[in-house]
Amino acid sequence: MVTVADRPRLDTPPAGRKARLLAFLQRHRVFAVVLAAAFLLRVITMLGYGPALWFNDSYEYVSGAIHPERPSALRPNGYSFWLLILRPLHSFAVVAFTQHLMGLAVGVLIYALLRGKFGLPGWAAALAAAPALFDAYQIQLEHMIMSDTMFTLLVVGVITLVLWHRTVSWKLGAVIGLLLALTALTRSIGLPILALVVVYLLVKRAGWKPIAAMVTACAIPVAGYMAWFSSAHGPFAMTNSDGAILYMRTSLFADCNKMKVDKRKELELALLCISEPVDQRHFSGQKYLWWANNGQRFHAFGVGSTFTPELNRTAGDFAKRAILSQPGDYLGLVATDFLRAFHWGRPRFPDAKTYLQYENPATDKILPAWSSPKGGTTDRDAQTYDPSLRTVEIDGKPRVIGTAVHDPWASFMQGYQRVVRLPGIVLGVLLLIGLAGVVARWRKLGGPVLLPWLAAFGLLLAPAATAEFDYRYVLPAVPLACLAAAITLRRGVALPRRAARVRSTSPAASASTTPGTA
Repeated sequence: MVTVADRPRLDTPPAGRKARLLAFLQRHRVFAVVLAAAFLLRVITMLGYGPALWFNDSYEYVSGAIHPERPSALRPNGYSFWLLILRPLHSFAVVAFTQHLMGLAVGVLIYALLRGKFGLPGWAAALAAAPALFDAYQIQLEHMIMSDTMFTLLVVGVITLVLWHRTVSWKLGAVIGLLLALTALTRSIGLPILALVVVYLLVKRAGWKPIAAMVTACAIPVAGYMAWFSSAHGPFAMTNSDGAILYMRTSLFADCNKMKVDKRKELELALLCISEPVDQRHFSGQKYLWWANNGQRFHAFGVGSTFTPELNRTAGDFAKRAILSQPGDYLGLVATDFLRAFHWGRPRFPDAKTYLQYENPATDKILPAWSSPKGGTTDRDAQTYDPSLRTVEIDGKPRVIGTAVHDPWASFMQGYQRVVRLPGIVLGVLLLIGLAGVVARWRKLGGPVLLPWLAAFGLLLAPAATAEFDYRYVLPAVPLACLAAAITLRRGVALPRRAARVRSTSPAASASTTPGTA
């Protein structure tokens, strides 16, 4: 995998293939042990929590797979397409298993890139992959019915392809463009990754053909999805939620007096004004978008749906005016949320209920019976997807168990999660190391460090700027920050060993070196 010589040849006798395989494992023995241990942790997770874990967003993804004829107004349907592909198997356990394989693949890509392309020794490349493989919250997120693990794998895959090849052909550019399209259809923030890759290829002077092929290959699937979305919802877009989400971001500081909203002439904007004084508002903007006491304000734009085109457009206009009228308040809020990612601990944010969804549970999970498309409910959609989900009677009503807790495996992972995680302050140190690598290579505009570092930084900054801090938004940035830091430090780890080997085999060095000077 790492080099041509490392690949077992298929035309050799069985004994020869076995010898080559053993030699391959010997060369990568440290990472082989690391990967085996990481796989074992995921097996324990699957034994402890069957068939999968759930987050509030999980149910809409499942409903998108049960009712694929209409795109979601809130988020792209890329992950729902993945669930749809796996639907014939009727098993959330299979979905979770594929996502654990994706998590392991992220670690493999990091190791392969650092070992094969940048020449780090095995232990150093394995160390850089360790946070993605062993962080308890990474493992827990892989076990959730959520899009984040697939998104992380796609982003790391794109970065690996770009950095691995010294020159990018138009065919490779097209492959990268298709991966970027899948990334954008999984999470909307994938489109800015395209801009980062384009800038990086321009800096590398890759030529116009691979860039054009990449942009075209990305644009065609995305435009097709937007056309489908337009046929269902009206606007030629990927969602009807970007304006509403930005409204949530500005709701904590927006002052309609400072914004000069004319409540007689601008009735729609006035409906979105928040009467609570700024210093008395909730510390989370989710109260003003998701939580119940805000519902009547949005119902003026269309009863039954928060994410209508009219509301999305008006909420976006409101948010933009708030930002332009109060830029200092906006930048201060963005900075506060950005810095939340670098705490040593994990403060309860935005509320205890959301925070606990990121912790391995000690009791079974009962799925909520929220309304879903076609007149169904979220728990029945889940049971339609996976008929093995058990139904129990609670207060005389049938309820569906989405997660069954099995000890001692679950207790082990609960204890593991309390100990093994990457603290935010360590992530900050990794980003600072990567930034130092970018600055040290300023003549080459950051060199190979630039792309993974900008991607990691952007994945942390974008939620703070457009939505709100969330712990799961931090995790996709971790593998990229590790890559940037490892590439920065490779001269101190790998190159001295090579230089020593060259010196020790050089005839001139052998003739002129005495034991004392050696």
